[in-house]
Amino acid sequence: MQPVTAEHPPPFQPTNEIELVSTESSKIIGVSVYNGRAEITRLFKFEVRKGQNQVTINGLPTVLDQDSLRIEGRGTAIIHDVTISRIFHPRRVPVTSPALSALLSKKDEIAKALERCKKSISSLESYLATMHIQHIDMSQIGKVLTEYDATAEKLDKRMLYLEKELAAVEKEIGDERKNLSAKAHNEQLNIRTVIGIFAEIEGEVEIALIYALYGASWKAGYDIRVDMQAKEAQVALIYKAAIAQNTGEDWNDVSLMLETVTPTFGVSVPTLDPWNLSIYKPHSGVPPSIPHPQIDDVSTSRKRRTSRNALTAPAAPPVLAHRATEVSSKENVSATFKVPGLITIPSDGVAHNVTIVQLQLDAKLSWVCVPKKDTKVHLSAKIKNASQYTLLRGTGSVYVDGSFLSRSVIPPVSPDESFDCPLGLDPSIRVTYHPELKKQSKSGFYNKTANHVFSQHITVFNTKAMHIDGVKILDQIPVSEDAQIQVNLINPPLTRPIPSADSASTSSSLVPDSARKPITVTKGVTASWDGAEELDTDGERVGKDGKINWVCSIPPQGNVNLVLQWEVVVPARADVVGLMLAICYP
Repeated sequence: MQPVTAEHPPPFQPTNEIELVSTESSKIIGVSVYNGRAEITRLFKFEVRKGQNQVTINGLPTVLDQDSLRIEGRGTAIIHDVTISRIFHPRRVPVTSPALSALLSKKDEIAKALERCKKSISSLESYLATMHIQHIDMSQIGKVLTEYDATAEKLDKRMLYLEKELAAVEKEIGDERKNLSAKAHNEQLNIRTVIGIFAEIEGEVEIALIYALYGASWKAGYDIRVDMQAKEAQVALIYKAAIAQNTGEDWNDVSLMLETVTPTFGVSVPTLDPWNLSIYKPHSGVPPSIPHPQIDDVSTSRKRRTSRNALTAPAAPPVLAHRATEVSSKENVSATFKVPGLITIPSDGVAHNVTIVQLQLDAKLSWVCVPKKDTKVHLSAKIKNASQYTLLRGTGSVYVDGSFLSRSVIPPVSPDESFDCPLGLDPSIRVTYHPELKKQSKSGFYNKTANHVFSQHITVFNTKAMHIDGVKILDQIPVSEDAQIQVNLINPPLTRPIPSADSASTSSSLVPDSARKPITVTKGVTASWDGAEELDTDGERVGKDGKINWVCSIPPQGNVNLVLQWEVVVPARADVVGLMLAICYP
């Protein structure tokens, strides 16, 4: 062998070319799904020769973000070049194959044999029908019938066998045609990457292609199951994700991560536009009577400039501004979820639900009813997210004691944060809004006034077999907008935080907080001005809208009776507008 020297270099080694198909020569080992994108990690294993190797990988998704592609490798080799291109080839669907031709021939043979069998059975039946008793020896009748039964049974079995064979062949033909159709080029897998690899020794190497795809997304969803009988952890919250992708490649048995942050693939540093200053030069058509603006008076200059432009030419159309988007800090909640186990998500664009986790959470239940408008009782829960999971905005299906009640929207919730969750209507709490009662009287000798006392009775009945707390009933009394009309609350006896409009002499030194505290009406029932318990409410406005609420504690199969009573004092011979019952004074 010739020694290798400067005069005698080693012979040229041709590049070893390796061609792979992405979906057939690799496995997806990881998927991270974002909102509108996904990041795929696909692992390839193949043999390389010592020296230069060129690996061509065909069939990567067309929706691949080419700027996001990166390659990581294992083995005694160096990656020195990567190119990406698009594959263009016509879509040709093969219509036949040797296997399909053989199956079609077999089907034809079975069909002909089945037809012959049917004709044989028909001929046998016809022969038996032509036989007459007077032409047959009585001693031969038994033999004829026995041979008929044996022949007919043989033909029947033959026909059943051929029918099964025909059905099996037709299924094989259908499967083969599906295989031929599947071999047609998938237009969604049109990307090719070519990787240059220099290997120091011959052997197996591993490379991982990591790339971002468009056409994939996920959104959060929930099942909220409330157990009214539970003493603790009344809410079971099943955290789910609906994942959809139409990228052209199926994700079979993959490890799945769900991301809420926005990926930054292909984002470059922004550039600054030129920012120039110049001296304003008036339009040539400016009337000479209008003086030129002076530099030392900027505000005057701007005013004159506007006037002058209005005289010389129509104003330019205004630049359309983009509508500002209000962003809530809660909307910026970010989290990463790992879906347990291995998941399969086909490329079909259909949402596939997976469960992230099931949480047992504590909740405070409450009921609200506005019987003046509707006697239905609304159930809600204040739930504390006592978990390490961040809850994203999503729709929840609400079940109470195993029965579906409603759908509710879950807001973004951080760990250890509480949120209000409407649970729908609770038909087991029944509210009766009785007809309103009214009494009228007159007083005063010279300045006669008419006094009207109104009474509204409300009954709340708990049909449950359990004690409930926190049933809120909301009602109202009218509010006077005229100094001649006085509205006085009689029952419940709540303190007004501001003086009445008709009594200027009334002291305005009432402490607003005195109107915030609820009063006990009867055992298990408190009353207060609506909104008084909210710390951010203006104390001087508490009760100004006339809205009152009761909070009731009701035993099982028990009820409470509430009474709202108020007085309206108006001058005689005055018409009052706005009361539920029309009042006209003579």
